[in-house]
Amino acid sequence: MNRKKLLNFLRIIISWSFVGVVLIPFGLVVLNSLKTTQESARMNMKLPDKLHFENYLEVIEEGHMVRSFFNSLFIALFCVIIGITVSAMAAYVISRYKSKLNRFCFYFFFVGLIAPVNYVTTIRVMKWLHLINSYRGMILLNAALAIPFAVFLFHGFIITVPREIDEAGVIDGCGPASLFFRVVFPLLKPVTITAGVLTFISCWNDFITPLYILNDTRKWGMIISVYNFWGLYTSEWNLICAVIVLTLAPIMIVYILAQKYIIAGMTAGSVKG
Repeated sequence: MNRKKLLNFLRIIISWSFVGVVLIPFGLVVLNSLKTTQESARMNMKLPDKLHFENYLEVIEEGHMVRSFFNSLFIALFCVIIGITVSAMAAYVISRYKSKLNRFCFYFFFVGLIAPVNYVTTIRVMKWLHLINSYRGMILLNAALAIPFAVFLFHGFIITVPREIDEAGVIDGCGPASLFFRVVFPLLKPVTITAGVLTFISCWNDFITPLYILNDTRKWGMIISVYNFWGLYTSEWNLICAVIVLTLAPIMIVYILAQKYIIAGMTAGSVKG
């Protein structure tokens, strides 16, 4: 075996090792979600004597998973719409119009990207704005948290779009709004999909924010419902594993379907020209 084949073999082994690190725990959860309470207490990879799909029906009914699913979907979708729209417009202005103010805004977004969230101040501001325990408060807060990263993605892509396209749009009679939404924004499809999917995943997986902001359990999403379900069924690992699978399934489907767009969007603005 020559050196090249040996290196390829080692790469394959290392790659499958990383895949196993991810898939084995997930497989363990899926397998134990189909067992009885006694079988799942051992938490092993042994196949059950019988597959108990009724565990999922019990979880959906007892944990109000349908309501939680639509709560998460509603908050995440509107977070994506608001966050992506604002981020794209902000990145366009910052990248096209060079000024001290825009440069300050760019670094301001950078601070928002690396600085931790001060929830004490955030909660006080949201109480003052009467946004506590409301869907609109969750949507606006999650959108605000997603904007800094999305701005960086859009900014890196927009600087590769030729300015001549803007000039052609102005010559054709486009105003500022129509120039952006009718000419520039359609060109941002790869990075828009990337930012949208990453924002959706981040909002869906958010645990801390709804725990602090939402006092009404009827407004909780999927992730925090798992926390609530854990408290009610601590000893029933089959039901806990079932609710984990139900929570992960939608986000895994979204990621798998949009994986190629995520990679394309992340690398689209890396090379100019």
